[in-house]
Amino acid sequence: MTQYDTAVARYFEAWNATGPEALAKAVAAAWTEDGGYTDPLAQARGHEQLAAVIAGAQEQFPGHEFRLTGAVDGHHDMARFTWELVSTADGSAPVAATDVITLAEDGRIRSVLGFLDRVPTAG
Repeated sequence: MTQYDTAVARYFEAWNATGPEALAKAVAAAWTEDGGYTDPLAQARGHEQLAAVIAGAQEQFPGHEFRLTGAVDGHHDMARFTWELVSTADGSAPVAATDVITLAEDGRIRSVLGFLDRVPTAG
């Protein structure tokens, strides 16, 4: 497993962590203390804000899991990958995205830039 695969695995562990304690621990394992996350709908910096963004997404999509949808592609201190938010009940995936991460020297994430490829339509 490459440093990129390891970082992305920790990233998904954070997004899929349940409960405040597990979420806080997973965020700390995945991101540096001042790590950030930016996508069209959210911006966060630091462990507390990151955990709040993740908890908000989990509340908005109960019964869903974030899943990697292809290979992780990395070079230097950057990697990109695609993912879907998948319903554990029926396998539908209302959200899909491409993320680009920058890693710190310790292998944790310094920043995430997310690009939403598919989002639910208002109905």
